[in-house]
Amino acid sequence: MEINNQSAFLESTSIANRTIVNADKTTSIAEDIIVREHTMEILVNEKLVARIVCTPSNLVELVIGRLVTEGLINGTDDVESIYVCQSACVIKVFLNKEICLEEFLETEPTCCTGNQVLLRKKDVKPLKSLEKSNWKQEWIFGLANAFAGGSKIHKTTQGTHGCYLSVRGEVVFASEDIGRHNALDKAIGYALMQKYPLCDCILFTTGRVPTDMVKKVVTAGFPVLVTKAVPTDEAVFMAKEYNLTLICRAWPDRYEIFHKAE
Repeated sequence: MEINNQSAFLESTSIANRTIVNADKTTSIAEDIIVREHTMEILVNEKLVARIVCTPSNLVELVIGRLVTEGLINGTDDVESIYVCQSACVIKVFLNKEICLEEFLETEPTCCTGNQVLLRKKDVKPLKSLEKSNWKQEWIFGLANAFAGGSKIHKTTQGTHGCYLSVRGEVVFASEDIGRHNALDKAIGYALMQKYPLCDCILFTTGRVPTDMVKKVVTAGFPVLVTKAVPTDEAVFMAKEYNLTLICRAWPDRYEIFHKAE
């Protein structure tokens, strides 16, 4: 897979003035560091398939992860090249095979805020049951400790979600984004680009886990998902259905197993 990245470094934060109002009715003006929003379009074989609002970091990983978790590609072996324009507002993905997007895709809003439009397959790719991972307890606590240590943008702004990737107990990658789905896709994309065996991988998300998050992980083929937050009932049901190990409320001193793969 060839990557032609023409973009310069993009700042992930910005400065804004704020007025602080106290209970005694006094006020003060101060500068604050806030998260920067970045909008980009993803084209596959010159066809617009997604418009994403995100934090401008790890954008290639985000694109690979998004295309895989939405079922448009199986992995990096399907990709011939990726082109990122100078402003990183357009990323073009060229596949090594022809796909007729018009025949099996339809436009559908996929973000709760309505700011993202994705062409989604009409015939949804059936999910497959995952293989069991021989993860260890200390790997989960290692991820929880990595999260407790904090991440750069969140420490400054308190405005991002994060996702950590562990490979056989070693935390090898951390991503941040204004959206928890984007942060997850970045970690998934990184793992696929590095060709890590998925059976050795654990994903740790800082956000809650409803079914759409579980579906992304199952579609990509990762056997273990951990969160410091909580799942929904349907997410637990889906984890059991597809043999996903789902661990929630993971902190440095304890975690809770909602489903352990058989």
